[in-house]
Amino acid sequence: MTLGSIPLVARVKDLLAQFEKSQFLSAERMAAAQRARLAPLLRHAHATTAFYPAHWGAAYAADGSAFARLPLLRRRDLQERYADIRSRALPAEHGRTEEGRTSGSSGTPVRVLKTEVTALYWRALTLREHLWHQRDFSGKLAVIRRHAGGKSGRNWGSSTQGLVATGPAVGLEPSAPLDAQLDWLAREAPAYLLTYPSLVGELARRALSRGLRLPSLKGVRTLGELLPQEVREACREAWGVGITDSYSSEELGYLALQCPSAEHYHVQSESVLLEVLDEDGRPCAPGRVGRVVVTALHNYATPLVRYELGDYAEVGAPCACGRGLPVLRRIVGRTRNMFVTAAGERFWPSFGSRSLGKVAPILQHQFVQKAHDLLEARLVTATPLGAEQEEELRKLILRELPAGVRVKFAYPARIERSAGGKFEDFKSEVAAQVAS
Repeated sequence: MTLGSIPLVARVKDLLAQFEKSQFLSAERMAAAQRARLAPLLRHAHATTAFYPAHWGAAYAADGSAFARLPLLRRRDLQERYADIRSRALPAEHGRTEEGRTSGSSGTPVRVLKTEVTALYWRALTLREHLWHQRDFSGKLAVIRRHAGGKSGRNWGSSTQGLVATGPAVGLEPSAPLDAQLDWLAREAPAYLLTYPSLVGELARRALSRGLRLPSLKGVRTLGELLPQEVREACREAWGVGITDSYSSEELGYLALQCPSAEHYHVQSESVLLEVLDEDGRPCAPGRVGRVVVTALHNYATPLVRYELGDYAEVGAPCACGRGLPVLRRIVGRTRNMFVTAAGERFWPSFGSRSLGKVAPILQHQFVQKAHDLLEARLVTATPLGAEQEEELRKLILRELPAGVRVKFAYPARIERSAGGKFEDFKSEVAAQVAS
């Protein structure tokens, strides 16, 4: 595969060399580099799409100087106006296109047309993440995620193929029974595991109850969901290794990668311009939580400019590691994962798997806000619960909720993952109704 007249492998290596330098740029120099990429992107979007000229109106400036005044691009805009947001004249140097789409687990799928350039950046950033965390490329990689079942290969995947010799990769579907997943990991003896945070938590807790260690395991990588601190702790307790998390989206690719020397995240500013905004649209200072708004700097096929993801994140202070890439201290949650009170206040509840597990043998749990004053606690348990256990669980749950909320229990045989393989331990049907 080539991009223009330069082989892809050479382009990836060139990008990695650039990344080695750009990660240590000052915030001012990185912002200047982003502005240099932003202006031609805005001109392209304005000139070659049916959507942006009307959407931006008088706020548009060809030199990018009015960027902060441009209206946000909503998820619904992308769903309903996809054809108008696509470029009518993609520059030839961006190569072939391929359509990506979300699983649609929360409603209508979102589609985005991607190019060889966006794939190039994804590949280079994946390699950056491997190198940051000094992985042993000779080790085996085990992947438990949607569409991974039955897949195996002599290399870790497309990000390393043709660039780095690695150990083999094996895959399993997340729908497999939990004990079968653990037994599979024990047989495969991987050096690294890649899967969803919720599944790591379930696997680690089950491994602890079975006394099952994974002595070959050197590290766990997570993606696709929020990573609670208690899952990091459970992983260390069960297997003696840490978790490396990444923050990405199907529409935009990598947004932030975990720092090599801390548990916070560095925004991948070479690829995206990421803003964290308060409710008035102003940039959040370190320590403040706001809405994540992202501009993809290299996708000229479907320009996503000031795209509001529906996520909330906390801005972090500059990192002691010396990298000038902006810091996200944590990814807080999505709009649909916020509890909504009758007064319209919103917050992210945290019930604590470990606290609940000390009261009852809970294998899976999911909490769903059905109304302003009603929470449904869906529990999969190893043995039926008694009235005293239910009451103790009710007390723990209500500690996290406003006065007047009722809790009802439901006991399904299994709580299924979404169509995309992901899992949400709390979701609000009330928030979903408000957002729609």
